Amino acid sequence: MDSKKPVFAFRETPRQMPSRIPLELRRSGDWGELYGRFGEAEAKHQASRCLDCGNPYCSWKCPLHNYIPNWLELAREGRIFEAAALAHETNPLPEICGRVCPQDRLCEGSCTLNDGFGAVTIGAVEKYISDRALADGWRPDLSKVAATGKRVAVIGAGPAGLSCADRLARAGIEAVVFDRYEQIGGLLHFGIPSFKLEKSVLQTRRDVLEGMGVQFRLGVEIGRDVGLDDLLAEFDAVFLGLGSYRYTDGGLPGQDLKGVLPALPFLVHNGRLVHGDDEAQGKPIAGWEDRVALPDLHGKRVVVLGGGDTGMDCVRSAVRLGAARVTCAYRRDEANMPGSAREVANAREEGVQFLFNRQPLALLGDDGEVTGVRVAETRLGEPDALGRRNAELVPGSESVLAADVVIIAFGFQPDPPQWLSAHGIELESNGRIRVTQPASGCGSRRAATAALPFQTTNTRVFAGGDGVRGADLVVTAAYEGREAAAGIVRMLLG
Repeated sequence: MDSKKPVFAFRETPRQMPSRIPLELRRSGDWGELYGRFGEAEAKHQASRCLDCGNPYCSWKCPLHNYIPNWLELAREGRIFEAAALAHETNPLPEICGRVCPQDRLCEGSCTLNDGFGAVTIGAVEKYISDRALADGWRPDLSKVAATGKRVAVIGAGPAGLSCADRLARAGIEAVVFDRYEQIGGLLHFGIPSFKLEKSVLQTRRDVLEGMGVQFRLGVEIGRDVGLDDLLAEFDAVFLGLGSYRYTDGGLPGQDLKGVLPALPFLVHNGRLVHGDDEAQGKPIAGWEDRVALPDLHGKRVVVLGGGDTGMDCVRSAVRLGAARVTCAYRRDEANMPGSAREVANAREEGVQFLFNRQPLALLGDDGEVTGVRVAETRLGEPDALGRRNAELVPGSESVLAADVVIIAFGFQPDPPQWLSAHGIELESNGRIRVTQPASGCGSRRAATAALPFQTTNTRVFAGGDGVRGADLVVTAAYEGREAAAGIVRMLLG
């Protein structure tokens, strides 16, 4: 065990992030993870900066309520296996969340040191703990878990489904995960670019889950290859981690022009090409079947509409694809952008130009090809129902942004399959799956007849993730998969 932590380490040791891929390599097409890994000494130094607050705001802000100060201290002491075990107690996917979570607006944004001294580098240390432990052979200890004979079908191998399967396996319940894609991860694999998440990380997580007894049946689409009625006949319960794949198009005139791309098909298809899927070059783009190839962005003027994390993935991908100029247009100001401030900073460093307070009005074209975006300036007005100030158009402020390619990144909505209603699974008016939300103290034992967290209107079917709450963060999907599994365990085992 290391010596006692210095009391003023937060003053003596400055905040530090892992080294990054040089800017010139990023601009020339390097798709490797932007941030490297801490070495042991760096991780210990950064972990030592934690104040171990009596009321850890970092843990409260994290949707999973991770035991952050506790595993930071274990990392500082070099007790990596114990740190990994503690991290996994609350987070089934710590090595993934350490990479893709917007820590700047969650745990690190709430760190006591974030006001003046620089927040503890929580995400990078979480990544170090998980990567180091898994590489050194650590695996979840299920030696005391007894098989129950219960079986659950998990539909969707995204973060909600993977988290649910992990928790079921820890309870001795056999989890079989179905997914229409040929790899696990859902949008973790096909939607998030590799400069944020190396895909080998997902393979390691698959190895871990299979070692826990989780089975994967990939390339299987429910409703086409297997019916939900078949799963309900074979399994004791079903979990739906369906995600949100239907993009919000905004209804702009000119969206059918050549060179106008929805964000998700752009990211998914490009991800396949980057990772050597040669067949993808000639395949129709999922969700965009009338086209079989992405436009060549080299030397082009690219405009991305939307300021969320997906928009940042698009602009940074366009840079690596050789675009001559990449512009992000967003209808509110920078302070109101939904995307991670760190991702915005990375995009800006890579040469992306941001135009704030710009509302797109129409896409312009010539001979069937997009040539620009007509926009108007905006000012922030009164708050909407969610408390965000509405963007109001400024009269007489219209202008045109020249563009050879326009990528629409306005967000995504659930696209519920038709077979849900046939099995008594009700939807909300916005298309999201209706579930019982967890109540305060939902971990307490309740009567078997009481509604369970994340249970649908079919009592044997549970749901979580983006199909329930709409497009959101990986960490919230992991939370909902974890809590839904707890509900399933209580239903099946009491």
